[in-house]
Amino acid sequence: MKRKRAEHYDRLTHPLVRENGELRRATWEEALGRAAEGFRRNIQAHGPDAFAMLSCARSTNEMNYVGQKFTRVVIGTNNVDSCNRTCHAPSVAGLSAAFGSGGGTSSYQEVEEADVIVMWGSAARNAHPIFFQHVLKGIRKGARMFAVDPRRTGTAEWADRWLGLNVGTDIPLAHAVAREIIHSGLHNQVFIERATEGFEEYAASVEPWTLTVAEQVTGVPAEAIRELAHAYARADRAQLCWTLGITEHHNATDNVRALINLSLLTGHVGRYGSGLSPLRGQNNVQGGGDMGAIPNRLPGFQDILDPEIRARFEQAWDVPIQPRYGLNLTEMLEAMAEGEVTTCYLIGENPVQSEADSLNCVKRLSMLDHLVVQDIFLTKTAQMADVVLPAAAAWCESDGTFTNSERRVQRVRKALEAPGEARDDIWILCELARRLGHDWDYDGSEQVWDELRAVSPAHKGMTYQRLTDLQGIQWPCPSEDALEPPFLHGRLWDPDPAKRGRLAPFAVLRHSPPVDLLDEEYPLRLTTGRRLDSYNTGVQSSGFASPLRRGENIELSPEDAARLGVTAGEEVRISSRRGSVVAPVHIDPALRPGLVFMTMHFPDEVDTNALTIEATCPIAGTAEFKAAAVRVDRLVPAKAG
Repeated sequence: MKRKRAEHYDRLTHPLVRENGELRRATWEEALGRAAEGFRRNIQAHGPDAFAMLSCARSTNEMNYVGQKFTRVVIGTNNVDSCNRTCHAPSVAGLSAAFGSGGGTSSYQEVEEADVIVMWGSAARNAHPIFFQHVLKGIRKGARMFAVDPRRTGTAEWADRWLGLNVGTDIPLAHAVAREIIHSGLHNQVFIERATEGFEEYAASVEPWTLTVAEQVTGVPAEAIRELAHAYARADRAQLCWTLGITEHHNATDNVRALINLSLLTGHVGRYGSGLSPLRGQNNVQGGGDMGAIPNRLPGFQDILDPEIRARFEQAWDVPIQPRYGLNLTEMLEAMAEGEVTTCYLIGENPVQSEADSLNCVKRLSMLDHLVVQDIFLTKTAQMADVVLPAAAAWCESDGTFTNSERRVQRVRKALEAPGEARDDIWILCELARRLGHDWDYDGSEQVWDELRAVSPAHKGMTYQRLTDLQGIQWPCPSEDALEPPFLHGRLWDPDPAKRGRLAPFAVLRHSPPVDLLDEEYPLRLTTGRRLDSYNTGVQSSGFASPLRRGENIELSPEDAARLGVTAGEEVRISSRRGSVVAPVHIDPALRPGLVFMTMHFPDEVDTNALTIEATCPIAGTAEFKAAAVRVDRLVPAKAG
């Protein structure tokens, strides 16, 4: 019988502490004492803002709520973030700027009933296979699908039209689509006048992006751009979905706003069947942000700068809350280099292998005075820690809730006991809080959830019983007898101006090419992503042989392979301006010349993020994983004798 991953032999089963440079086994009492004392020592020496927490997007809403509360109440700082920063912080920033809310606007059911589905920068067949089943249902019912991606992915194989754009040219393509819609008279003038602002300035800004100019810049044929523009604008119901192909760029928030502009231009938002869907890559990325595990929002996605909101939390938690945003993940790493953040608490995160320019990340973490890692495996990040705390696996060893990409909160229940001495995340947080002077003692996850409901209007009506009876509820749910429509922002269509609320602004945006420039030394564009059979940094998926794939490789076009004189399976060296790795070649006829592809699934074998660039979006702090400049060299065989 195959061993379940939750019971895998290399699970962490007891606490570890560092002694004489090595990690050794410890009791819970010793490990918790050392962790708490390290936090106390650094706070006393440098103040609460010397502390930083990374919370876990794979853990429950309840754990994330307690984690951010620990940071704000016990420590006294807003320096809390999660892997949302690595992937969808630009989506949250863009949607919030346009609509005041950072969640996707539509339900999965609406995708099944759409007339047009645009998958932009999303290899959903591999990266989001469950969601893609809803897409396939829509296609089988007659929906047309357009895939916008530099690679002809498995998703594109299902599309009516693939628009293979050059990496980093999403804004020019969106502008050209918009210009074609406007010039063809297909924009929704009634909706624009009723629900938006800034249209004239926006229309003027896209005017230079003719189909001819866009074809030259993006590499997408003018005819394909025109077809997408007309299909999207003419559709009765249209869904625009995106993932990391949009968000992992130095101008990621602008990329998101460019797509939002298209929805405002056509009225494809705020009504059933039409909307905007950022697809989340981990099971609770949405929920982690909703619970306040981000530096600028309190639970319920409430702005920490709003004095009325802050006052409600101060009354509920009986502590003052800093009236300023904390550091995001990117800023935390920079502050470590400057000696401003000296202690860090990482829960279920593995930045040593997930962050861009990973070698620089290792250097910065090594500068900390005190690092505590709470996880289910001894990751590369955990191997650097002063204290390692073994946690229960959230998906099968804990009770609580998760929130998916359509904002649906769902119950999960404990199915297995944690191995060895591993403990529930919330228990660990409460034990640390107690040692730092706060007598927390939650009687199970439901008590945590009810506390969250009391401070978050969006979750107020979601009792555990209702979540069970209804098999999940989408937020917002303001009362226990409420069940809101499955889509957001219907107010924008209300004929009463008072009920429409704030207008949705168009964004005037400029094209900004990738930061890492191609030249003679680094002539190839590396873009990274995911594959179907593996998961993120491989901690939870690479321990077993896969019938689909084993290990990392670099995918090259047949033309580039021929030019380089390499064959399939041959090992080559891939180098960027930051580092180099060795990987075998896989020749992919679907790739265009000049574009290469790798994943981060096997960093123990091939540390792909040693190649990627740390250039970040100034608004969201997300790095440009999708556009590194590299070269590929044949390995010189050793001479015999």
